[in-house]
Amino acid sequence: MKLTLSEIADHVDGRAIGNTSCLISGVSEIQDSKKETITFLGNLAYKKYLLKTKAKAVFVTDIKLLEGRNGIIVKNPQLAMAKTLNLYFPSVNKGSTIHPSAVINNKSKLSKNIGIGANAIIMSGTKVGEGSFIGENTVIGQNVVIGSNCYFNPNVTIYDNSIIGNNVIIHSGTVIGSDGFGYVTENNIHYKIPQTGNVIIEDDVEIGSNCSIDKATIGSTIIGKASKLDNLGQIAHNVKIGKGCLMAAQFGISGSTIIGDSCIFAGRVGVAGHLEIGPNSIFAAKSGVTKSLSGGKVYAGYPAREIREHNKRQAIFNKIGKLYNNLNKFEDFLLNK
Repeated sequence: MKLTLSEIADHVDGRAIGNTSCLISGVSEIQDSKKETITFLGNLAYKKYLLKTKAKAVFVTDIKLLEGRNGIIVKNPQLAMAKTLNLYFPSVNKGSTIHPSAVINNKSKLSKNIGIGANAIIMSGTKVGEGSFIGENTVIGQNVVIGSNCYFNPNVTIYDNSIIGNNVIIHSGTVIGSDGFGYVTENNIHYKIPQTGNVIIEDDVEIGSNCSIDKATIGSTIIGKASKLDNLGQIAHNVKIGKGCLMAAQFGISGSTIIGDSCIFAGRVGVAGHLEIGPNSIFAAKSGVTKSLSGGKVYAGYPAREIREHNKRQAIFNKIGKLYNNLNKFEDFLLNK
């Protein structure tokens, strides 16, 4: 498929510059651009690649960056790129086919246009909303509620009583509603605490592959609307994550912690239990959160501190290292004098 530059501009609410009728066959990266494609300059650090790009057009924020090239002026080049990719790679609708090998309890309730892959299992009392797709080998427990237009990839496991909103995407290997890590210890014996709650996943959430979200001991573990979780993450029992949060790979949130709206967690961030994190908090990679923190700030390090304080401490540690080396040199000088 080929689209004109003006057609793409209309789709992304941008302004086409140059040869607006030139044909574009796809999207490519600016550092590895391809002929007949459109690329994007989302970060000025990549401006050096603009000089030798093979792409026919570029998404930019300022016409001056084009320097005579074809392009589209937009507020957010990366968002424009995402919208354009959807034009060339539309979502695949697997339709309403139910594979004959699927095992569906007759007490479950399926809405219209449901797709169910091979060897999937849906147990009694479960409801699946219109337009949802249940992938191959996925297991849906009893009394689960699944909203409309959800997409579960192969090998997802949803435990009993979980509640999934609309437009939720869950990738392969993820487990929703497994038991929380709850024990009470007496005389060096660990007694299991029954995990009687559930998991609630609100609308427009996407969960990556091989994540584990534990059900609450009592009550609900909640993932807020429009939050996006990367691969290999752990959400413990009774955690509550706000709306619009982003969590990169290998994150871990301990039990009963509350995360405010619009928080961002870089890779390998860990949060201790029974804490409260304010909204709009940002955590640098490998941060370790050991106490409750107010919102609207950037944190780094272990234990996590405001990033300015963290950087000051790191600078002091570096100076201590230099002082230590100088002392060793001075000691050698005195001994050899």
